[in-house]
Amino acid sequence: MDVTEIPAAIVTGATTARGIGRAIAVRLAENGHPVALLGRNPAAAHDYATKIADKYGVPALGLRCDVTDPASVDEAVGEASARLGLIGVLVNNAGTTDPSRFLDIGAATWGSVVDVSVVGTFNMMRRALPDMLSRNSGRIVNITSVSAQNGGGVFGGAHYAAAKSSVAGLTRAVSREFAHEGVTVNAVAPGLIDTDIRGEVDPALIAEVVSGIPVGRMGTAEEVAAVVAFLCGSEAGYITGATIDINGGLYLR
Repeated sequence: MDVTEIPAAIVTGATTARGIGRAIAVRLAENGHPVALLGRNPAAAHDYATKIADKYGVPALGLRCDVTDPASVDEAVGEASARLGLIGVLVNNAGTTDPSRFLDIGAATWGSVVDVSVVGTFNMMRRALPDMLSRNSGRIVNITSVSAQNGGGVFGGAHYAAAKSSVAGLTRAVSREFAHEGVTVNAVAPGLIDTDIRGEVDPALIAEVVSGIPVGRMGTAEEVAAVVAFLCGSEAGYITGATIDINGGLYLR
């Protein structure tokens, strides 16, 4: 990646108020990246993009995008590229979860969880890669989960674990294919992170999980964002195909 140029970045799943996607968008903006926040709530995306632009002095867009729909992805990435410049950074954060037990998972629920994480990541990479290849440089970071290693947990069941495992495998495969063209592809696997989704879970269950985390607390969205931002930077050019765990020691490879 050319260190004299700070490329435009796209972050999916960036419309949740206290979410990992927004924290990543903020950190990338702090580092000087023009940034597009993509999500299914265009009003929320636009509002926060405006705040980022005002605070950090970088161009920022909020765009509606359904990552499972190739036409929606094509429109959003096309607009981001036209208004911000060729896309050099892509963070695939969009995801959905469901705590159903295996025998309670219906086809529709399975499809919705898998499609957002796996099909969405595929669609976004496929659309953004041509910009990166034309620059002969690029950074892709896919958000997977500790669930890909431990088989599910507080927020997601077997379908979530399967989806996030697929994202990790897809990350490794694509990293091999494009490393020689200046594009790195890595994954970040958060554990229990203090975001808005925590409010949907019984506090007693959260406390039980925290009691088993060696560092003794939940992680923060900002801690995830710091690792993602490093992987998106010029100093991470020799890291590709990796999955970085951010789980406080909850799961050790």
